[in-house]
Amino acid sequence: MGAADDRVRDEVDAMAAAWERDGLPPSVITLTMLSKRVARLNQMFEHAARAELVEIGLTYAEFDVLAALRRVGEPYRLRPSELARSLYLTSGGTSNVLQRLTKAGYVEREPNPGDARSRWVQLTPDGLDIAETALNAVIRSHGEAMAGVPEEALHRAADALREITAVVGRRRYR
Repeated sequence: MGAADDRVRDEVDAMAAAWERDGLPPSVITLTMLSKRVARLNQMFEHAARAELVEIGLTYAEFDVLAALRRVGEPYRLRPSELARSLYLTSGGTSNVLQRLTKAGYVEREPNPGDARSRWVQLTPDGLDIAETALNAVIRSHGEAMAGVPEEALHRAADALREITAVVGRRRYR
């Protein structure tokens, strides 16, 4: 048995064996393994976070908007189009989330004196409080989801994914 045979295995390895048996080229198998593992990790993170967010009374999309506004710093505001771009949401999806957050009193929409065609979306004091609460809950849930994974493995994975997203992220898709 070589070093490669001693590796930790997951459910994607079983899929890869079937793809190999079906004659898929190794490059396709590698890309599909990456895609499946990234999707699975995202699913694990979101599942853990959603459970915490439900307790706070937020959806994941609402959390994303609150966290994006918090992340830009004071005065915690962006244009709806900037929010949509930064969160990879459609303008319609962003609008729906903003309506719910406005109704809850977590954001307010103000005219943009520099551009009459646009408005600002800004965290209210209650919005900043709930954003902080939610962020701490999500951080805790992500930590619990990754419990037992060596810190060095997390760093290697994050670095490898940065290398990939730096190239792929520059592309435009239909």
